Amino acid sequence: MQGPVRFVVEADGGSRGNPGPAGYGAVVLDPATGETLAERAEYIGVATNNVAEYKGLIAGLKAARELSPDAVVQVRMDSKLVVEQMSGRWKIKHPDMKPLAAEAAKILPRAQVTYEWIPRERNKHADRLANEAMDAGKRGRQWEPSASSAALDASAARALAAPPASGPPGDAAKGAAAVRAALATASGTPATAPEREEAGAATLFAEHDAPAAGRIPAPAPGPGPAPSATPGWGPDMGTPATFVLLRHGETALTPQKRFSGSGGTDPELSEAGRRQASAVAEALAARGTVQAIVSSPLRRCRETAQAVADRLGLGVTVEEGLREVDFGAWEGLTFAEVRERFPDDLQAWLDSPKAAPTGGGESFAAATRRISATRERLLAAHAGRTVLLVTHVTPVKILVRLALGAPPEALFKMELSAASLSAVAYYADGNASVRLLNDTSHLR
Repeated sequence: MQGPVRFVVEADGGSRGNPGPAGYGAVVLDPATGETLAERAEYIGVATNNVAEYKGLIAGLKAARELSPDAVVQVRMDSKLVVEQMSGRWKIKHPDMKPLAAEAAKILPRAQVTYEWIPRERNKHADRLANEAMDAGKRGRQWEPSASSAALDASAARALAAPPASGPPGDAAKGAAAVRAALATASGTPATAPEREEAGAATLFAEHDAPAAGRIPAPAPGPGPAPSATPGWGPDMGTPATFVLLRHGETALTPQKRFSGSGGTDPELSEAGRRQASAVAEALAARGTVQAIVSSPLRRCRETAQAVADRLGLGVTVEEGLREVDFGAWEGLTFAEVRERFPDDLQAWLDSPKAAPTGGGESFAAATRRISATRERLLAAHAGRTVLLVTHVTPVKILVRLALGAPPEALFKMELSAASLSAVAYYADGNASVRLLNDTSHLR
């Protein structure tokens, strides 16, 4: 009596920005011959890696059902999160994942489907399809089978499907996988999906996790291994909230290196500053990762933020907590002028974060309390999103210092240029990861 039809479904998804432009790929294989029976790929717009991976799984299962609704299907994916959740070993807590997991579970009876985690190098066929879908989306199109080069994988698998004349059973399958991986690598397909190792090992992030990128208050998958105390390692913690930190463009005071806080004249951007704002807007548009823009209330930030917002088609929310410190009587003066006029006050300010600038300015200690509260407020409002914060030197440095756990004196050891980009990702386990600091490549 002939047994049930058996298929292997390999699926993957990726996001160039996480969240960012995203796509998925899925392939249905004959496990006996390695032959490709069906391919699916689609550009899905802006989404996270995990959403794209689930979409790939759904497409692969639907393709298998179309071929044979009674088939026994083995799903292979390099997403530890999806495999563990669909196997019932990890709870599904993230609201974006629940409906996708429910949809995948209804496609075929549960008894017909098993899930296996595989290393990323064994999932190159689906990975390439996902990349082709994202490439098509970048051109304003959808993926078309006739334009796909992923068939190279299938051809290599078919060529090596027959067992060799000698050697232990299983060598053919290993050889096919090796050739498929080699062909995919040789094609130059960029790495865009996270490579997740087995439970307890590292979760590595590729291009779409930088800066750039990234997700806090997305809950941990649990159960499973306890989260690591080191950000980015251990089980998939879900999408972090990522703050892309943009210092405003130049004003007339910037090249003169004058104190310019929230207690001064509130200068506008200079002509150079407007050019910088335009340049950073183009760079952020190319990355396609920013989902919201929040600005300091000061004019130079609002002008910089608006330049980016106009380019990205987003609005700007003003957040009082992102303002620069008030430098009191030092506003508009150079460091040398302050040292000449207020030497004792300046030395106290350099020696202690609790010391305030002359004339009722704001100390770094007070600014840290204000900015910490602002950070928590913004994280609660933008869980799992990539948010551009357009602000000033001191708020950016404080956010980076806090993320690193560095002492207060670290504020004097960071370079932060006008219109520079920095980034910090905040994870569900409470850890933070500095992804970028003082990037000015867009200004060159």
